[in-house]
Amino acid sequence: MANIKSAKKRILVAEKKNARNKAAKSKVKTYVKKVEAAIEANDKAAAQAALVEATSVIDKATKKGIYHKNTSARKISRLNKAVNKLA
Repeated sequence: MANIKSAKKRILVAEKKNARNKAAKSKVKTYVKKVEAAIEANDKAAAQAALVEATSVIDKATKKGIYHKNTSARKISRLNKAVNKLA
C-alpha cells in the first residue's frame, strides 16, 4: 500500500473506475449474447429487436470511453452481418 496521500487516493479512484468499466463491459457482453441466442434460434424478429438494444448499449459504452470507437464499430458490424444473414 502506498504511503503518500495522493497515491492512496489514486488507488481508490482507479478501483472505482475499474469496477465501473467492468460493469459496463459485462452489460455489453450480456446484450451481445441475447442477439447471438436469437440468431441461434433463427428468430429474426427477436434478433433485430435485441440488435437495436445491443447497439445502443455498445454506443453508450463507447461514449463513456470504455471501448475504442473502432472496436464498437466492429462489434456492431459483426452483429448486423449475422442478423442480416438470417432468412
